[in-house]
Amino acid sequence: MTIEETGKQIAAEFELFDDWMDKYNYLIELGKGLPLIDESKKKPENLIVGCQSRVWISAEYMDGKVVFHADSDAIITKGLVSLLLRAINNHTPDEIMNADLSFLDNTGLKDHLSPTRSNGLVSMIKQAKFYAMAFKAKETGTL
Repeated sequence: MTIEETGKQIAAEFELFDDWMDKYNYLIELGKGLPLIDESKKKPENLIVGCQSRVWISAEYMDGKVVFHADSDAIITKGLVSLLLRAINNHTPDEIMNADLSFLDNTGLKDHLSPTRSNGLVSMIKQAKFYAMAFKAKETGTL
């Protein structure tokens, strides 16, 4: 499934809820389902700058695809990072760098997040795309 197809699926899931409390509860449930990461990945260089809460995102390059690992100390933020990773995990660097992530806007979440959480989400996206760029550069020998 492409990143855009997954994004459309995620946006459609959020359309099922009329009430914002239901959407937040769904986001919380998604956060609870985010796989635990090894404590060794919770190091300063994996910490996302600009988030209200602490968010760690790390990545590794396996078989031509970027595999992300993430965690947060806040459950709503954990749900947000879960949505992002659901869309971009296990895709090539090119797919991630060129991905249209507007599905996050289509969920309506950005309109109901605090400014610091919205900024944090933008920082998470930038970091994920940075990892993809770095792996692409390493792969092509331009690093």
